[in-house]
Amino acid sequence: MTDQQRADSIGAFGSPVARTPNLDALAARGMRFTQAFSPHSACAQSRIAMMTGWYPHVAGHRTLDNLLKPWEPNVLATLRAAGYHVAWPGVRGDTFAPGVTASSTDFFGYLVQPSLDAWAAAHRPVFGPDHPMRHAHYTGRLDPAGPSPDEAAVQTAIALLERGLPEPFLLFVTLFAPHPPFAVEEPWFSLHDRADMPAPGPRGAGKPRFMDALRDASGLDRLTHADWAEIAATYSGMVSRLDDQLGRLLVALDRAGVAGRTVTFTYTDHGEYLGDFGLVEKWPSGLDDCLVRNPLVVAGPGVREGMAHDGLVEMIDLVPTLSELADTDVGHAQFGRSLVPVLAGRVDGARRDAAFSEGGFRVDEETQNELRAEYPYDVKTTLLHDRPELVARAIAIRTDAWTYVYRSGEDEELYDRRADPGETLNVARVPANIAVTCDLRDRVLRWLVDTSDVIPVARDPRMDPALLDQLLGRSPT
Repeated sequence: MTDQQRADSIGAFGSPVARTPNLDALAARGMRFTQAFSPHSACAQSRIAMMTGWYPHVAGHRTLDNLLKPWEPNVLATLRAAGYHVAWPGVRGDTFAPGVTASSTDFFGYLVQPSLDAWAAAHRPVFGPDHPMRHAHYTGRLDPAGPSPDEAAVQTAIALLERGLPEPFLLFVTLFAPHPPFAVEEPWFSLHDRADMPAPGPRGAGKPRFMDALRDASGLDRLTHADWAEIAATYSGMVSRLDDQLGRLLVALDRAGVAGRTVTFTYTDHGEYLGDFGLVEKWPSGLDDCLVRNPLVVAGPGVREGMAHDGLVEMIDLVPTLSELADTDVGHAQFGRSLVPVLAGRVDGARRDAAFSEGGFRVDEETQNELRAEYPYDVKTTLLHDRPELVARAIAIRTDAWTYVYRSGEDEELYDRRADPGETLNVARVPANIAVTCDLRDRVLRWLVDTSDVIPVARDPRMDPALLDQLLGRSPT
């Protein structure tokens, strides 16, 4: 599982400049999903939804800091209870609240110590306060003295496979790349010719107000074509590095003798603007295609080879899919649909006619928003707190033909996905589209009603036995 990876950063998903031979080969011997959508455009919210099968609003997992609690379900714990050895190489702190990691995994952490100097170097400011690139989340070429956290996680995963993981196992390898800052070492930094980088998408028309505010506050309008090409090439190098890491991991899986009975999933939590709309990074209520379309690839036994599934998929579908592959019950109410029939070539089994994503906060939740931060998130987090109306709650519904976005306190958005796949021109005000807009708005309401909460499967006794003894004057046994 990568972090902040655009679907179009991969050759198999149509990138003309990507160098991703291992991801492309995995897609060639498996199935890629061209319309898989993340539930949110921020890290923790999206990851938790993929762990639970709950949309972020169902249990209030709409922030970076309300993490999964010990009493809440997650698919790692489900598989571990079913007898799977669950190994999580590396360290992520944006999914589980204290105590849940230990109860959900058999191994968590590193066998190879990462270099914190490498992490610090990637986050150092390289431009002065007035430079156009100051707030573009760009660092550039790295010269690490030791393995980065990602490299240490991959080396740990390989070491676990070489030692021999108890079977059945679930090996969950999470990477930080290609999350900004845009920074990578050689040979990846120089791998992509800056002159080959496609220009970013247009600014768009009828887009939400946060885009203008974020561009203005960050000074992104001052970036030149060469600046955007430098950012894109560095990002592409980060993707190529993680592709190489995936390739080494797959070789280790094969050498361990378990590749033929292992299903491999590669995906991300959400995407990245990378110059589209004149922006970089992401926004908590940004729901554009480049932020929520997910590069999901699945390969292994029982998966049709060389297939592209073009139907709508939601990333919460991972929960019932993994549970069915592991021959165990999900065990709790959730909203995903198993992709196992699709993987086997029976596409009607999990067919969706819409996919939903959400984000944002009520204005009165300003204090629960992301904490104010220093560089490189100083501009973003200042806007989030000083102008909370810019990150008001939003919901997107996508059908094969349309994307509709409802935003609290702002105009509705409607995009023709076939004519405008980048979702740049808001056509909600076009008279011919009024019926479409009304229908999709109604569907958002029905979705909210249907998914407003979940009832726990376990029933509580209507009367606490101790209270019943007290009421009847009986001594407790």
